[in-house]
Parts: sequence; structure tokens; C-alpha cells
Amino acid sequence: MVPSFDDLVERAAALVRPGGRALLGIAGSPGAGKTTLAERLVGRLDEVGPFRVAHVPMDGFHLADAELDRLGRRGRKGAPDTFDAAGYAALLRRLREDEEELVYAPGFERVLEQPLAGALAVPRAARLIVTEGNYLLLREDAWARARAQLDEVWFCELDEADRIRRLVARHEEFGKDHDTAVAWVLGTDQRNAELVAATRDRADLVVGPAVVGTAFDETAVGGTAVGRARERQV
Repeated sequence: MVPSFDDLVERAAALVRPGGRALLGIAGSPGAGKTTLAERLVGRLDEVGPFRVAHVPMDGFHLADAELDRLGRRGRKGAPDTFDAAGYAALLRRLREDEEELVYAPGFERVLEQPLAGALAVPRAARLIVTEGNYLLLREDAWARARAQLDEVWFCELDEADRIRRLVARHEEFGKDHDTAVAWVLGTDQRNAELVAATRDRADLVVGPAVVGTAFDETAVGGTAVGRARERQV
């Protein structure tokens, strides 16, 4: 049976045990709706749940452009080796250990296309952490250590034509002209998408277009993950 959004809310809430903390990952290709689904899920759980929820995207662990230039990797920004995967795994371990009153996580500012250190505050009261990113199901090195900290990983997928169209629109929204956006999506982003698609069968649950498309329809496009997370903290 294809899960509904309400089913996802119930499943996510059930991960949290009395006195414990749960970490839920949402993986998927670029433009598949991971952030949109995560934000909608967090918003609903904040409304109905008896516990606080925090959203900690993987995007905060992008290497800065200056470092990508030094490494010669800026032309394929978004590939697995353009992230601080070890730092991401270490943050998830800190959140899993649940020993600190407050943990700061980096955010990602899409207008600048740069990570922002200490942008997201995760209080100890947050009993469910929702994290999302392309590479949560990779088995290589630090990515495997990150996966080990997560109770479940869901795989978010969208019809390919819709995914590409939305991804081009996102690149245009944040400054690329149309031709540059299309070239990036069909080049760098597509190589990453194919790598991610190969991890689909490792997910605990696949969230298909019926739910993901609804999430896009009901969630406003624009702004930044940092800004939306800050709004929830107020």
C-alpha cells in the first residue's frame, strides 16, 4: 500500500520512544523534494506531537567555495566529496548521544550558496531530529557512519520530468540563467542523481510522487532552510 502523508506522520512519531531521541533521515536525488517533505513533516509534527522536532539538513556540510576551489572540485559542487561527510556523521553522533543541552548545527544559505556555521540550534528538548540529504544511503566511509546514527532512512522520489523541471527552476530562482541551469542539472546534478538512485533499495521506506507532489503543492517555494528553521525556533 502506498503510504499517505498522515501515515508518514504516524510512522515518524512512532520512532520516538519514552525518554529517548530518534533520528529520521530522508534521502533522494537532487530536486526530488527532500527538503519540502522534511519541512512539511516537521511542521505537522510540531502541530500535533507531544514532543519538539528539529530539522537539520545535510546541506550545512557543503564545503565552502574557497575550499572547493583549492581542491579543484567547484565545477562539480554537490558531489559526495564536496561535503564534509565526517563532520556530518560526527554531528549526528552528538545528536544521537543526547548529552548536551544545546547543539549548534550548520545551515546552508541558498542565496549565497554557502554553508553557515552555527546557524541551527537544536535543543535537548527536541526528541525527533529530521535530517535530509542526497547521500544518506551511501555505504562509503563517513557516509556509512552517518547512516548508522539514523533509526530509519526514507527515500523520496519524484517523476523524473518533474524532478528536472523543479531543479532547473530552483537554480534559476537562486541566480543561474536558464541555459546555465539546464546545463548544470543535466550534467553535475544528473551524475549525482544517478548515484543516489542506485541507493533506493537500501531505504526503509520509499515515498513516491503521490505524496511528494502534494508536499510541493502545499509548501511555499522560496526562502532558505536556515530562515525557516529560525522561524520555528522563535
